[in-house]
Amino acid sequence: MLQGAALPEVKAENTQSITGSDLLLDALEKEGVEVIFGYPGGAVLPIYDKIYSSKILHVLPRHEQGGIHAAEGYARISGKPGVVIATSGPGATNIVTGLADAMMDSLPLVVFTGQVATGVIGTDAFQEADVLGITTPITKYNYQVRKAEDIPKIVKEAFYIASSGRPGPVLIDIPKDIAAAPAEMQEEAEIHLPGYQPTKHPNYLQIRKLIEAVSKAKKPVILAGAGVLHAKAMHALKAYAEQQKLPVIHTLLGLGGFPAEHPLFIGMAGMHGCYTANMALSQCDLLINIGARFDDRLTGNLKHFAPHASVAHIDIDPAEIGKNVETLIPIVADAKEALQELVNGEGKPPVHDEWMKQLEEWQEDFPYHYDKTSLEVKPQKAMELIHSFTNGEAIVVTDVGQHQMWAAQYYRFNEANRWVTSGGLGTMGFGLPASIGAQLADPKRNVIAVLGDGGFQMCTQELAVIREMNLPIKIVVLNNQALGMVRQWQEIFYDSRFSHSKFSSQPSFVKLAEAYDIKGVLIDTKEQAENELKHLLTCNEPVLIDLRIDPNENVFPMIAPGKGLHEMEGVKP
Repeated sequence: MLQGAALPEVKAENTQSITGSDLLLDALEKEGVEVIFGYPGGAVLPIYDKIYSSKILHVLPRHEQGGIHAAEGYARISGKPGVVIATSGPGATNIVTGLADAMMDSLPLVVFTGQVATGVIGTDAFQEADVLGITTPITKYNYQVRKAEDIPKIVKEAFYIASSGRPGPVLIDIPKDIAAAPAEMQEEAEIHLPGYQPTKHPNYLQIRKLIEAVSKAKKPVILAGAGVLHAKAMHALKAYAEQQKLPVIHTLLGLGGFPAEHPLFIGMAGMHGCYTANMALSQCDLLINIGARFDDRLTGNLKHFAPHASVAHIDIDPAEIGKNVETLIPIVADAKEALQELVNGEGKPPVHDEWMKQLEEWQEDFPYHYDKTSLEVKPQKAMELIHSFTNGEAIVVTDVGQHQMWAAQYYRFNEANRWVTSGGLGTMGFGLPASIGAQLADPKRNVIAVLGDGGFQMCTQELAVIREMNLPIKIVVLNNQALGMVRQWQEIFYDSRFSHSKFSSQPSFVKLAEAYDIKGVLIDTKEQAENELKHLLTCNEPVLIDLRIDPNENVFPMIAPGKGLHEMEGVKP
């Protein structure tokens, strides 16, 4: 080049070109996503490269199953969709249990899975799995992205589908090349789903039928499920029950939808429900189901379920109405809107003084009971102490088994969004990671994870997340050295042949907690529980309490398989 000659103009390369992953993160921010529970891997590396500079909080679980259960806990408490990211193949298959759990319990999730590049889909490429085929039965809807420009529209639809109507999980499968492909920023998409139009407003004539049925009833009862909570209909339910002086029963997942200390509250019904609630369902002449799906653990033998009752069923999912129980007054609607219409209808309250007197007598004569003179720590006593020491205001998260039922029976929920548990699928390992999501959803609330020693050991690795994020979760392991509910069934129905239900060897949970730099405490006497639990449950740091309970204690009442709700075992004599 000649000296003094002008240098040629060099255009800088545009290293900031927009990709499918940029569109994804932008769409998530527009949806107001606060937290992502995700685990990186090869197929989602383009997405994680954009997460690196994102303002959205990312939580790294130690297993994908822990991540999706944490998202369930977040969704249950916040009411917002929990967001999950997993890589292709085993990353995607590791979240299958959580998807099925969320589908059964109507929890809104939006789950993103990485997929192998489009050019090798169907060739059994490394870490390839047919995610759409695997998850179709256990998601509300699923997508596979084929053009990067479609991502904003798909994400917007997914959040709408997950959180509207009957909530549920929606999955979006994104091939790696689509996530990395150049794309143009899209205008905000409009939702147009002509085949998906949930019915929110109740039919006026059906509302009038129910108002008339209530006025004529002699033994009416409301059965309130989780649909009340999803619809944020707690105040409307209270107003309606008080207006019509109707007793209220809850399902396991409905707890908190009506104040437990309200004089019209009867209790929880079902396999381990209270005597009064089960007898009320057995003898009522009008059953008003609001947002419950009549599952088998609630109804017992359907031949004996509410045999004298006319059934009204309010549910946003028309598929649930008449599915298990013949329904005289079907009302497809959002629970809150239906209840408001019932309140505004100002129907004539029923004349049912004798019925209310009968319910009061049952409650007085047949309460939950246990041996209060025992020198061992009774789990029921433990739950009473936990309720007392937290003023009944904590968020209680459980795993699945005996401890779950004791928590449901003895922790009285007076407010919504205080109860997180796995109902329909009954997923062991759910509790510990779900408590993480619950704490993130409500950082100022005291979160108590009540776990069994079996379920706790299925996801112990998530202790690392609790320590890493310094979440002040109180983990109470009701330790009976067994798979308690399995042991109970073997004792009652299999002549005490305890086939692989008792643990002959367990780790020190205290040392395990300390290995994760979490305070661990062993409590094995009733006196110690009464003296130490209060401080441990109210301190501002994570704590693991290994609470040794009577290993032979069973959950009662109990309805055996094939029996009706009126055929309870273990009722107070």
